[in-house]
Amino acid sequence: MSDPLPPPDSDVRMRGFSRRASVAAALRWLDTQLFTLDSEAVSPAAAGGRVLARDMVSGYDVPGFERAMMDGFALRADDIAHASHTSPAVLRVLGDVYPGREFAGEVTAGGCVRIMTGAPLPPGADAVVPVERVAIGDAGADGPTIRLDEPIARGKHVGRRGEDLQRGSLVLEAGRRLRPQDLGVLSSIGIEHVPVVERPRVRLVVTGNELLPAGAPPTGVRIADANGPMLAALVARDGGLAVSSGIVPDDPEAIAEALRADADVILVSGGSSVGGEDHAPLLLARDGELAVHGVAMRPASPTGMGTLDGRLVFLLPGNPVSCLCAYDFFAGRAIRVLGGRPADWPYRRGQETLAQPIASMVGRVDYARVRVGSNGLEPLGVAGASLLSTTTRAAGFVVVPEECPGYQAGDTVDVWWYD
Repeated sequence: MSDPLPPPDSDVRMRGFSRRASVAAALRWLDTQLFTLDSEAVSPAAAGGRVLARDMVSGYDVPGFERAMMDGFALRADDIAHASHTSPAVLRVLGDVYPGREFAGEVTAGGCVRIMTGAPLPPGADAVVPVERVAIGDAGADGPTIRLDEPIARGKHVGRRGEDLQRGSLVLEAGRRLRPQDLGVLSSIGIEHVPVVERPRVRLVVTGNELLPAGAPPTGVRIADANGPMLAALVARDGGLAVSSGIVPDDPEAIAEALRADADVILVSGGSSVGGEDHAPLLLARDGELAVHGVAMRPASPTGMGTLDGRLVFLLPGNPVSCLCAYDFFAGRAIRVLGGRPADWPYRRGQETLAQPIASMVGRVDYARVRVGSNGLEPLGVAGASLLSTTTRAAGFVVVPEECPGYQAGDTVDVWWYD
């Protein structure tokens, strides 16, 4: 039987957590809140990286005509069926045909048409001979001629109607993240407006009286905002549209006002723990629903989640590594699902051998940053939630599940690579 989601403590400020939800229970609650947003129509040029909202079926054959696949001469294969070095075939050149134009006539016996790659095959022709295999003859009374000394098969160097896509065929399935080549295919079947899933609107609420704007030089006992730029980049990676509220002071009413922002998801950075100025959990409980506060994980144990006016709210710890960890486990999952993407982490996954142990304890999930050493993976520390640089020195991370007491040197573990 799965563990239940415990009700959050009413007020943990300066008291600490009496109980914490398991990661599994928190994820189960989160998944009950998730759905895919509605669709919108955008131009093919604006659809790159977006998630296709419905199956796309071709209304056309692509190409819609037979065409030359080489620069050369369109002809009747039967006319050169017996051509040889000792008895070459000689054909009259009846004219030229270029891409986007049709030949105003027909290739009759003994004739051919000079043709360019992509041009429609003239009526009567059934093959194309590359120009390199043709000897150009002198123009006679009946016009220019060509000479060929070997036969060619019917259909050679001819692109058939519908060989790329056939009318009525499934081109792309719903849920696909559109790549550049996908946009080319959609354009080729006349899709002027591409139906894509709306991108989740994500409001960033970064709190803290100690914070200076992102990129500002640290001054005295104040520090520059690191979480805002990091969260904005994570939201963009996961397909959301991040809008910042700027630095919000540790004032209950200022935070309450920021929580009411028009968005699909609210990310609050800071003010979620047990300090005297950690107001966000009480405000969410007062004005909405605080479903989770305190999770049995390291780092990011002060993480909270809930809803306010139908919007998902994530209370992310202010310490940068905790903020990243909580986003990866919970908020990023929600943003991806709302935008039609897979819930799973977007990190590349592999298996490696540990060169050093990773300590943990049963009943808690650990998020351990690791680097690649000469003898395998080396942990950069599980604790140290304020040391964001450990994530830049790390190649990836290892998750120690709650039922595991830790890993020993020599163990083979799953690793998720940051790149």
